[in-house]
Amino acid sequence: MTNQAKAYVYAGLTVFFWSTVATAFEIGLRDLNSIQLLLVANITALLVFFVLLMVQRKFNLLREVTARAFGLSALQGLLNPFAYYLLIFKAYSLLPAQVAQPANFVWPVVLMLLSVPLLKQPLRFYNVVALLVSFAGVLILSSQGNLRGFRIVQPLGIALALLSSVVWSLFWIVNLKDNRDNLVKLFLSSLFSAGYILILALATDNFNPVLSKPLYASVYIGLFEMGITFAFWLKALQLSDSTGKVANFIYLTPFISLIFIHLILHEELYYTSIIGLCLIVGGILIGRIKNAKV
Repeated sequence: MTNQAKAYVYAGLTVFFWSTVATAFEIGLRDLNSIQLLLVANITALLVFFVLLMVQRKFNLLREVTARAFGLSALQGLLNPFAYYLLIFKAYSLLPAQVAQPANFVWPVVLMLLSVPLLKQPLRFYNVVALLVSFAGVLILSSQGNLRGFRIVQPLGIALALLSSVVWSLFWIVNLKDNRDNLVKLFLSSLFSAGYILILALATDNFNPVLSKPLYASVYIGLFEMGITFAFWLKALQLSDSTGKVANFIYLTPFISLIFIHLILHEELYYTSIIGLCLIVGGILIGRIKNAKV
């Protein structure tokens, strides 16, 4: 098997597992609240990264981490997993999965927008079009199947999903400026995040109740949303001839996710969920235009 074929396999595994996590979020939130769910998932992901560091013999790289780099990891961990997943879990607790998942998927457009002030990227005409198209998709999603009598159903949930995409984008902008090994960065950001969420759980009396609840969904999220799937994705990018050949796989994720949501959660899909998702992805693709003329 060629390296490119292996890259497609790893990318396919990544898309498959990331397509299941919206369903896992909803199942996990039936028994745990946002803090409890993140606590278990974060610790699970941390253990995954610890094992990967051992297997890949990269523990020596931790000795080379400077005080400044530890500070950067503390910021990364605050943004993701800590703040990002608290926001997205709360959004899922308020919204149907078929609405929360696509609404959160606007992050590539948000990243493009934030790159203008933070990375000094120029704002192009097609960037504005991408933004308008994607957010039109979010508005259609928010109606939850009732475009005629349009109103935003559960505005707080929509706001939290959109805010989580801002936090995710800020995390990736910070990450872009950090040249350390990716696995080291993931391990340290998860380590700091685990500390934050443990303190929050203890301060809000959310620690002990976790021990009496079913944990299979939260462990699954830690393994296949926050943990090993990132390793699959990084491996796909490493093996591929170009990132573009595997990057486009990601756009399949929200569509496959709707299938799992329908089959496992038994949510009747709104026509507005499909239209809204198509607009969101369409906006993202418009935003990827490289040589458009203004």
